[in-house]
Amino acid sequence: MRRNLWRVPDYRNLWLSHSVSLVGTQVSVLAFPLMALLLLDASATEVSMLSAVEFLPSLLLGLPAGAWVERLPRRPVLIASDVVRAVAMASVPLAYALNLLNLPLLFVVAFVIGLGTIFFDVAQLSYLPSLVDEDELTDGNAKLEGARSVAQLAGPTAGGFLVQLFTAPVAIALDVFSYVASAVFLLRVRGRGVPPEPIERLSLRGEIAEGVRFVFSHPLVRPLALCAFAADLAFAAVLALQVPYAADTLHLHSGFIGIALAVGSAGGLVGAAVSGWVSERFGPGRTVLVSIVVFSAGAAIVPLAGGAIGFAAGLFVVYLGVVVFNVLQMTICQSVTPERLLGRMNATLRFISWGSVPLGAAVGGLLVGPLGVRGVLWVAAGVCALSVLPPLFSRIRTLTDDPEPGAEAGPLPLETEGAA
Repeated sequence: MRRNLWRVPDYRNLWLSHSVSLVGTQVSVLAFPLMALLLLDASATEVSMLSAVEFLPSLLLGLPAGAWVERLPRRPVLIASDVVRAVAMASVPLAYALNLLNLPLLFVVAFVIGLGTIFFDVAQLSYLPSLVDEDELTDGNAKLEGARSVAQLAGPTAGGFLVQLFTAPVAIALDVFSYVASAVFLLRVRGRGVPPEPIERLSLRGEIAEGVRFVFSHPLVRPLALCAFAADLAFAAVLALQVPYAADTLHLHSGFIGIALAVGSAGGLVGAAVSGWVSERFGPGRTVLVSIVVFSAGAAIVPLAGGAIGFAAGLFVVYLGVVVFNVLQMTICQSVTPERLLGRMNATLRFISWGSVPLGAAVGGLLVGPLGVRGVLWVAAGVCALSVLPPLFSRIRTLTDDPEPGAEAGPLPLETEGAA
């Protein structure tokens, strides 16, 4: 019988750490580009590049991060990541108070934040299976994704009004306290999270290669990774340009932008709430494919928007599909991966998907000149639609039940003839 995870102290504290950190981060998601636009007169291309820099560590260090995390206890890695991000974020309001704020400083801070985030996320995803039972992974992942959606719902709204009522640096200062609070909650987690001793210790390069081989040789993990790469490539451009698009093309003020982003994020909250039920009712394979169709449709609605309502509706549909996909992707990949490879599997997936973000954001920014912001958003919608192809032509399509935890790439349950 599955436990109520809210009554599991270690999971609850991990969830609280994850949640409070995300709320502060989502305030900064809006405050950072608005500060660049309003205080430093940054262009849409520069704002896009700022978003790209935050994900650059995933491209540069994503693969070795997995091997390093597997060699260390997970909780200290999580706490250290929070401390590093708090210090980096604190430099922004301090520089503003000293009249030293400039665009190069924002690029440096964005890079350090991205560096801390890659280690935090890889460690957290590798830590979770040691805190919950195997049959609780979908529920655990769904609750974490639900927290992300709540943060995306509340954070931009608060960020928009904080920027409007005070200043962007004041809004960013709140993120410092969120990272500190996250570290405090992690100190209350008692689960060991100590990586198992490998059968044979390889070199760093050998361990990285083993993780990459696992991801690209597994018939379930590989198509999910390729789909995530294409989708994140497209969403990188959307996320980097959504604030300039709303402010300059749709002519929305910061308060309405925050509300629109929050309404969009509510779609993710709905996705987290229904992902487990939909997967059990229709099977994880069909649910993955439908989720891709849903977020691709949302990506097409965004450039069709003529105002706040259409913009928010498009983002709502995008996040609904994305969160359902994320929950099932994480659960499937965690279930089929041996414990000793969890860190490297998670890091490889982060490298593939998040490593595409700086590329997508940078290319999106460069295409603004010839295509315009709306044109770039149409290109992104087309790439999203193509991301369905790897899962569609793989064994994901025939997956009717969650794979056995820790199972290798063996035979999968197939749809029975005439199944609904």
